[in-house]
Amino acid sequence: MRLFGVLSAAYGISTLGNFLNLIAVNLYVLELTGSALHVGSLMAARLGAAFLAGPLAGWLATRFSRRVLMVCCDVAQASVMVLLVLAPVTAHLQIVWASAVVLGAGNTVFVVALRTSVPDLGGSAARQRGNGYLVTAKAFGTVLGFAAAGPLIGTSGHQAAFAVNAGSFVVSATVLAWLPLSFDSRGKAANSPSRGAGTRWGLPALLMTAPAMTAVVGLRGIEGWGSASHNVVLPVFAESAEPANPAALLSQFWTAWAVGSLSMYWVVTWWRRGRRELDNRVYAGALGLASAAFVAAFLDVPRPVMVLFAVLAGFADGLAELAYVTSLQTAPDSQRAAVFGASAAVETLGLSSGMLCSAVLLDRSAPLPVVALFHGVVILAAVAYPVLVRPRQCQPQLSPSVTARPQERNGE
Repeated sequence: MRLFGVLSAAYGISTLGNFLNLIAVNLYVLELTGSALHVGSLMAARLGAAFLAGPLAGWLATRFSRRVLMVCCDVAQASVMVLLVLAPVTAHLQIVWASAVVLGAGNTVFVVALRTSVPDLGGSAARQRGNGYLVTAKAFGTVLGFAAAGPLIGTSGHQAAFAVNAGSFVVSATVLAWLPLSFDSRGKAANSPSRGAGTRWGLPALLMTAPAMTAVVGLRGIEGWGSASHNVVLPVFAESAEPANPAALLSQFWTAWAVGSLSMYWVVTWWRRGRRELDNRVYAGALGLASAAFVAAFLDVPRPVMVLFAVLAGFADGLAELAYVTSLQTAPDSQRAAVFGASAAVETLGLSSGMLCSAVLLDRSAPLPVVALFHGVVILAAVAYPVLVRPRQCQPQLSPSVTARPQERNGE
């Protein structure tokens, strides 16, 4: 687990680079073109590449070394950012479009391969602890990436931000290449019988034999759709609530969210001393709690109360992600990559469609009704999930390719 901690730190650095890039590239395109339409189109290209890469990521992670896949993704993303630093300014707009596609697809393939590998890295019994490390690292990286973007661009310019972004991917690739960890299961060899069977079943097996898992992946898409609303609305809300310094309100909100997310792992570790498990029902409950907290944060309440709601939203967000990823990792290795690939595509589809719809509604309504509408749908879906899915269905069933007797599996 110490080595897994090093891996999580590298993932956090890579996440920092991704969110730093998200702000730096959008601001740079706005500076180059002066067009908000170009910025929106660039985001659409990035999300579109991420959506299309989801099923492809599952296919690649089933057939190739996951370590090699992740290193290649980091190298590709670092290369396009270095190109943006070294190329003449006249070519930057074209390179920026290429970077949107490379980073959108590369991040999806990287995350699918990493999440698929967790049970093989630490063993099935330690997957929740490993996922907790990754969720914590992601929270650190997200907040630090957002926080560093403004000062770095303001003092050193966009090129410095792109260079730091490239460096974050180089650090991640170096750690991945060096770590003496096994990212692939024993049955991953090209001539493995189980591998061929898993390939034949893939997502059809998920749909036919694990309806609860299919439903929870759909719930994840609804979560992305709802989460898009507060990301779109928050800058507008900050501008109206704190006209003199909206950036300060944004910083307070996301810092409080990060505090809640970071505290989640220690609370869950204490809670699980009674051998409690994080399953899909925990995910649905945490999801409903996070949505309610996000809505409450946009009410006309004193600033300290808003901060407390943001802390609660961060805690519930972190718990939801931990429970969701841990649950999906119970899928057999031959299907796990396909499950995470489908999940990545559904999440991206929900996020992109939610951003579009919430932006349209925000032109016609105040921030609170928009957030309440979107997160209200999430709350309804979260309440409906445990009602419609019986407790015994909450763990995935194995496909025929992985239900052989233990003697047969050990003889692979």
